[in-house]
Amino acid sequence: MKSFRERNPVVIGVVGTLVLAGIAAAVFFYRDLPVLGGGTTYRAEFSEAAGLRPDDEVRVAGIKVGEVTDVELVVDKVVVSFRVEDAWVGDATTAAIKLKTLLGRKFLALHPTGSSALDPAVPIPLGRTVTPYDVTEAFQGLANTADAIDTEQLAESFRTISDTFADSPRHVRSALDGLTALSRTISTRDAQLAQLLDNTRQVTTTLSDSNGTFDKLIDDGNLLLAELNNRREAIGDLLEGTTDLAEQLSGVVADNQRQLTPALSQLDTVTGILERYADNLDRSLSLAGPYFRLMNNAIGSGRWIDHYLCGLVEANRDPCIPPRIPGGAG
Repeated sequence: MKSFRERNPVVIGVVGTLVLAGIAAAVFFYRDLPVLGGGTTYRAEFSEAAGLRPDDEVRVAGIKVGEVTDVELVVDKVVVSFRVEDAWVGDATTAAIKLKTLLGRKFLALHPTGSSALDPAVPIPLGRTVTPYDVTEAFQGLANTADAIDTEQLAESFRTISDTFADSPRHVRSALDGLTALSRTISTRDAQLAQLLDNTRQVTTTLSDSNGTFDKLIDDGNLLLAELNNRREAIGDLLEGTTDLAEQLSGVVADNQRQLTPALSQLDTVTGILERYADNLDRSLSLAGPYFRLMNNAIGSGRWIDHYLCGLVEANRDPCIPPRIPGGAG
């Protein structure tokens, strides 16, 4: 068997590159793998996409259970592929594209029903799918329709109707006078209405173009709130740990109080004894001083020892008697 160094480096490089590419592909597309990805992929047919895009949420009863994987046009209908994980989908399930945000973001809502599980190979038909009513598109359609109205001709029509019914009864003339005033108002406000509708179109276009920015802002706000919640939990854990420490210290003091009390009492007794014998200790130290001084003088001459005797003679006995200490013990 050849060693690693004896093998062709070109082959090793090619194989290593392919292995790394396979690992990278598995990391980026692990959700699409049959075993690691998890979840089941279903399809649903809609009459229109209604702004639904890949990676949009799939919800059941308001809870996210998956995401949209693909939106494609098949002949005259839109087929939406979506992945569902940890949720049951019945054979009579209905699907609806609903509005997630006011900026036009959508999500796919499922209502699982049926007597058995839905076959992933059988898409949900058009009869069980619903598309939403898009307010933005409605405003744009209103602006386009209003631009196509000939306001001068409309006002002239109202004036013709008013002149035709001029000889009618009073209540009819009152209604026609109101129509005339309405037509005059529309005619005089034509420019303002056109400007208003044009501004509305611009606002809806701006909001539609800024949809991604608003989504990013909302996601960043969610991250900030999540971090604040984590910090709050950490502070709560710290306070809880401090409370437990205080309880443990209280228990230690309570457990050792029986042993500490006799020890402190004995220490107090020893302190009292030392205080009572303080005078005797002072006297012992005062007598020990001259003794050690004389002993040092006697043996401080090298190999010679200085000494003398006293008290052998009656007349010379008094100098050998040490003086009495006033207040001493005799």
